[in-house]
Amino acid sequence: MRTGSLGLAAILAAAAVPVAAEPWVAGWATAPVRSTAEQRLDEKQFRNATLRQVVRVTIGGRAIRVRFSNRFGTTPLRIAGAHVALAVGPAGARTRAGSDLTLRFAGATEVEVPPGADFWSDPVPLAVRALDDVAISTRFAVLPQQQTGHVGARTRSWIAPGDRLGDAGFAGAAPVERWFQIAGVEVDGAPRARAIVALGDSITDGYGVKDGSHLRWTDGLARRLLRHAATRDVAVLNQGIGGNCLLVECNGTNALARFDSDVASQPGARYLIVLAGINDLGGFAREQAVTDAEQRAHVARMIAGYAQIVARARALGMKAIGGTVMPFVGNDYYHPDAAAEAARQAVNAWIRMPGHFDAIVDFDRVVRDPARPDRLLPAYDSGDHLHPSMAGYRAMAEAVPLRLFAR
Repeated sequence: MRTGSLGLAAILAAAAVPVAAEPWVAGWATAPVRSTAEQRLDEKQFRNATLRQVVRVTIGGRAIRVRFSNRFGTTPLRIAGAHVALAVGPAGARTRAGSDLTLRFAGATEVEVPPGADFWSDPVPLAVRALDDVAISTRFAVLPQQQTGHVGARTRSWIAPGDRLGDAGFAGAAPVERWFQIAGVEVDGAPRARAIVALGDSITDGYGVKDGSHLRWTDGLARRLLRHAATRDVAVLNQGIGGNCLLVECNGTNALARFDSDVASQPGARYLIVLAGINDLGGFAREQAVTDAEQRAHVARMIAGYAQIVARARALGMKAIGGTVMPFVGNDYYHPDAAAEAARQAVNAWIRMPGHFDAIVDFDRVVRDPARPDRLLPAYDSGDHLHPSMAGYRAMAEAVPLRLFAR
């Protein structure tokens, strides 16, 4: 009986998790999706190997914890060990000497994450500054049959043979340009710390941005916020998914359906910027002709979807900010016609109407060509007439009024 009591005491002691002095705020996040066969880690890649993933936090603090995800897994995810450290650069494998720390899960160094679940690590005293790059090194004992990840990382992950969790140099590692089984990093921030969630598609995910360059419009916004005293405690969380739709399953769970997991679950989130709908508009008549009545009904469904997101954000005390849908006439994939452009204008008219959102960012007005307002300005066009160029992303970042987030 005495032995059993001591064993229970040891378990309870190991499970004691330190509590942060300040409220936890999400400092980095990505939107998990169901990995395809081409996007998964195979047996040769993860077996007896270490995966190092580099992410950039957008707010500083004295401690962090990491959110691992088995959201789409149909079997358990078993983590055999994990470390965090400060990375030397945004896309390299090396970490700063002396910064490496072991991650624990209720005191243990291993954890089994059930199917469909996310799992936070215990906090570790790793001090970070805004725009620091954090390396998350993981060894997987077993990956689920259906993996969870994010293909549009816009940075590099690294795989090295053997148990290399605490290896700062990580020599001989092979690059892979995706994120695997991670969803967030929380920061023990300042009392005034808070976060913006950017919910969207490939334009938010950063299509065309070079790995490690951090040139998405959300990256530019994070740098702007940091330069001003009233907003330097505001994190920016990029929850964009390439090919994502507002209402239908284009690529990944639709934006309305992922509100709870990608927006509501982010600690410290006080603001939501919604830039979604271009794939709904482009895809609706791509395969077959539709009538005017069907197009009007589609717009009405989209507006109802926006209204739902606004209502849910307000119920959480968040400020809901609408981003107008940008022009895409000339795009060869969607080949939008006059009816599609009229639908976009109808959607934007609703977004701009006072009272529907708490505020708006008129991305359409910023990036469109004044001479041909149904198209992107050539300087802001990546070339496909849908995604912005790097100059276009910069213009989008500059268009967001910082006063929306100042206290």
